[in-house]
Amino acid sequence: MRQFAQYAALPYVVLPGRVDVCLLTSRDTGRWIIPKGWPKRRLTPFQLAEREAREEGGLVGAISTTPIGTYTYRKKLHILAHVQCRVDVFPMLVDQQKLKWPEAGQRELSWFPHDVASQKVNESDLASLIAMLPEWLTAQAAA
Repeated sequence: MRQFAQYAALPYVVLPGRVDVCLLTSRDTGRWIIPKGWPKRRLTPFQLAEREAREEGGLVGAISTTPIGTYTYRKKLHILAHVQCRVDVFPMLVDQQKLKWPEAGQRELSWFPHDVASQKVNESDLASLIAMLPEWLTAQAAA
């Protein structure tokens, strides 16, 4: 089966002794996800991920130009059509959450400790990426 590319932000904040992750609900099923979208001309993958975080959650911050990893999921396009998506995930240190944003009325948004967030998402590969976020941040700081 052909895989379609998507790009996602993994929004986080560093608090004393922990890393919190922001999850959003999907518009169709209400399950917990991270902001993601389809490729767009004139935007690099990390720029697109940053834009999706702003549009879907009102989140602004510094996004990594290097992905933490990838995950795959099956996206429902309509009642009879699904596609397999491969999502590159870019960690984003959030420094601002807007009070108003384009999809504010369409999604719920909540912050969770990273270990709790990893248990809330349905995709096991995404759960693993969220779970390893603190170690990835430590490795990036040491590099």
